[in-house]
Amino acid sequence: MKFRKIAIIGVGLLGGSIGLAVKKRRLAREIAGYVRRPASLADCETAGALDYATTDLLAAVSGADLVILCTPLAQMRAITTQLLAALKPGAIVTDVGSVKASVVRDLETLVARAGATFVGSHPMAGAEKTGVLAARVDLFVNAICVVTPTAKSSPAAVRALTEFWNSLGARTLQFSPGEHDALVSRTSHLPHVVAAALAAQVLQPQGLPARSALCATGFRDTTRIASGSPEMWRDIALANRKNLGRALTAYITELGKFQQALARADQKTITRFFETAKQRRDAWCACGATHSPE
Repeated sequence: MKFRKIAIIGVGLLGGSIGLAVKKRRLAREIAGYVRRPASLADCETAGALDYATTDLLAAVSGADLVILCTPLAQMRAITTQLLAALKPGAIVTDVGSVKASVVRDLETLVARAGATFVGSHPMAGAEKTGVLAARVDLFVNAICVVTPTAKSSPAAVRALTEFWNSLGARTLQFSPGEHDALVSRTSHLPHVVAAALAAQVLQPQGLPARSALCATGFRDTTRIASGSPEMWRDIALANRKNLGRALTAYITELGKFQQALARADQKTITRFFETAKQRRDAWCACGATHSPE
């Protein structure tokens, strides 16, 4: 599907990558971007991800057939309230947030009052780098993108949005917002917490030079995602805190079992711990699973 105008609200890594991919595939006649800071305008121009960027939210949204919210989760309701005055009746509004239930709850009815349709999206693509200058035209190729319709969603809007993400190279799946949040609490949010905890614990300032010298590729690869935006991950953790709390409880329980086996020098249990992990990960890799960079 080709849109007359796409408005990207928040032009960072994801927003910029959407713009680049839309341009390459000629999916819109016009691509507008909204940024909060005037200093970001030059970066948008350098990246070449948009036809134009502006600090005028209403100008960016005016006449857009598709509006994509790429702001932090905590800002989405406020900025959506502000843009409603310029929202085109019949437009589709979506987002790229990592938590869906709270976003859908906040925005679905709000957008409907303006005569438009909100359907949540979560492209599971990203990197530890941030900002539009880190944008990549191929960021969504072979990435999973979850579309989260509800009983109130327009089937036509869901089809159009699914087709849009597929056109960017993504592989789309559909889950309810609640199902999505329960799943990603374990597959995405828990790994970020684990990586952050590992980086913070191992890289304590005391004795750091010697310890740092022995942090090789295993440590670097395991903690890569700890370099992500602290503000973004704070919002994600808080928005999905119940599901993430349950995931942490299960993870801590598993670590506790290993700790007890270690204290007992229980070779059989320790071997089974590593064997189970290897078997399950190898099977996951063999089935052709997408290794999302998120």
